[in-house]
Amino acid sequence: MTTPADVQGVRDPELPGRLLATERDELVPLLRALADTDFALPVPACPGWTVRDVLAHCSAALLRVVENRFEDGVFSPESNDRDIAERADWTNARVVDELERGMTEAGPVVVRAGGALDGLALGEWVHAGDVRVALGEPGAYAGRGLPDALALLGTLTRDRGHVPLHADLDDADQPLKLGEVSGERPPGRFIGDAATLLRLYAGRPLGEAAGYELAGVEEAELNLFGG
Repeated sequence: MTTPADVQGVRDPELPGRLLATERDELVPLLRALADTDFALPVPACPGWTVRDVLAHCSAALLRVVENRFEDGVFSPESNDRDIAERADWTNARVVDELERGMTEAGPVVVRAGGALDGLALGEWVHAGDVRVALGEPGAYAGRGLPDALALLGTLTRDRGHVPLHADLDDADQPLKLGEVSGERPPGRFIGDAATLLRLYAGRPLGEAAGYELAGVEEAELNLFGG
């Protein structure tokens, strides 16, 4: 895998929408082939939620972007639970239909937001990985969207002044520089595969992830989403 990580400090405005479209094309066919019982499987990364709950949350969040509905408390745990409850009577197919629409129509809106919604695009991609883990599918936090996910991670960690880290990835040609660039703190160092790096930044269980080395920074400091 080659990542565009050698371009530092430059935001690609098309990247979030491209990541959503790539994940849509990989995830939706998988979901349409599932049995109804698969939608009831628990998602380890999201305690208390099933596969269907995660998908309903994702589709609701994307439709809020499409329809510009950002009321007070949006994306809070209470708001997320209401979104899921509102879809309780829907068929699984309808939830997937809404998700496909959201992943298609939200991309251009995220792009036009100029970076304000980039975190949502990465979060949707991470949730797709959560679903793959629950289903026992390969490619969790990887797949065709991984290079764009890494590039977006670089942008988000830099813009948010996150802890600096130099990542030497087993499956990338170039090292990835993450986090703030002021030089006030020496960067930590990660050695391992890209999917494990994404798990760490997303605060996801490592499970049977490949071994890795982390120095100069604690795992908890890497969590980009908190919680």
